[in-house]
Amino acid sequence: MAYTPGQLLGGRQITLGALQLGVVDAAGVAWTVAPDGLKGWAGPAVRTQYSDREADHGAWAGPTYLGARPITLAGTIVAPSLAALDAAAEQLFTAAALSDTTLIVAETIPKQATVRRSGEVLLEYDTDRIARYSVMLTAADPRRYSTTLQSQSAGLPQTTGGVTLPITLPLTITATTASGTFTLSNQGSIGSRPTLTVTGPCVGGFTIVASQPSGVTTQQTYSDNLLAGDTLVIDALARTVRLNGQTSRRRYLSGTWPEIPPQSQLTFSWSCPNYSSSALLTGTARSAWM
Repeated sequence: MAYTPGQLLGGRQITLGALQLGVVDAAGVAWTVAPDGLKGWAGPAVRTQYSDREADHGAWAGPTYLGARPITLAGTIVAPSLAALDAAAEQLFTAAALSDTTLIVAETIPKQATVRRSGEVLLEYDTDRIARYSVMLTAADPRRYSTTLQSQSAGLPQTTGGVTLPITLPLTITATTASGTFTLSNQGSIGSRPTLTVTGPCVGGFTIVASQPSGVTTQQTYSDNLLAGDTLVIDALARTVRLNGQTSRRRYLSGTWPEIPPQSQLTFSWSCPNYSSSALLTGTARSAWM
């Protein structure tokens, strides 16, 4: 069968790093995905513990968590020549990297996970132009994320205008308030943890408050100074606080790590003891699914 570059082959369209599966690539190589060629995407294992109740029926249920998500990709490579098949094999070995790699599955809402190679890459040659492949991957973070990254920013709150004494009646008082807030949403089925980036200066540190629509709030306070040009990244998923991409400042941060509930949103507001028009808070997040 002759294939045309760019042709869709039916079934799931999957991208692993720079490698596209379910399509015909520019070299005329067809990368098919087997009917059962995406295992593990439907759900990871669950970690929990049950303790039998004494003198009673049943057990006490402990906390329940998702485990890491093992994923297996499998299908067939059909190439126009042996050289093209060999080149395709090298593409596959490279795509199944030992470092963090983005895996994207083209669903109605496209979703992605960060994976690494976690087992042998199997390649079985049927002919000098056809081979069957199987790749074992693992996503340490089991969540499946939207491919759309939300990003919102806000400067420090301030009020301008108003009235200056002495005054002459009658008068009109006009004031403009910059709220210093933004909202991030989660359309998924499990909590999503945002990344917050603060650009200085913030002399005296700062406080960030995260508010749910129900009125429930959490707060984080950073007690060290940020100088002009400093960038502090607070990663709620990794539980890290890094200054200028290198130095850990975790010891200066106190409070509760924010999490955007499923099918809900968080509104972030922040303040600093000393106002600066250059200071900026930026939040990024993706909707997350189990």
